[in-house]
Amino acid sequence: MFDYQRHFDAYCNTEGLDIYLSFDMPSGYEDAYGTFDVTTKTVFINDTILRNSPDYEKLFFLFHELRHATQYLAPNKFDAAISKSLQYVIMFDGTCYKLIDGAYHRCKLDGEEDYFVNLYLGQPYEIDANTFAYEYTKSIYGDSEPLKKLYEFCVPHQPMPNEIYDSVFALIDEKLKAEP
Repeated sequence: MFDYQRHFDAYCNTEGLDIYLSFDMPSGYEDAYGTFDVTTKTVFINDTILRNSPDYEKLFFLFHELRHATQYLAPNKFDAAISKSLQYVIMFDGTCYKLIDGAYHRCKLDGEEDYFVNLYLGQPYEIDANTFAYEYTKSIYGDSEPLKKLYEFCVPHQPMPNEIYDSVFALIDEKLKAEP
């Protein structure tokens, strides 16, 4: 049985993080492998989905979410693009959120799903979390073709420059200002 707690505790001790681990996915995230909620300082792992997955995959998603915890709780360790992007969440269907004063505000952008999938995967904080998870998992389990495929699945096929994200973030800001 994979020991999530041991890996979680070791990482938190090394990074000096005071956060929680939960296997009870929040509402709306039942189909996600995991998420980090900065408002509750909790890493959520979907053990229901990952239960029959190989250990390297479980570790990958745990460390992906742990990296998000570090990004949010120690933003000074990251470059400006990652720090700025942390305020925004762009989902596959064009639903977007902005973190304002500890609460997420929602809006919806128009466009094709492929465009939003690429935007989601290419967000600076997602690229960083996936790369970190890949490198960390590789250091424990070694490099393998399945691990490489998992990583490649999690990164955009056509990376977008930061200027695109700046314009999308500005559009989200405009939409949220216009909302009652």
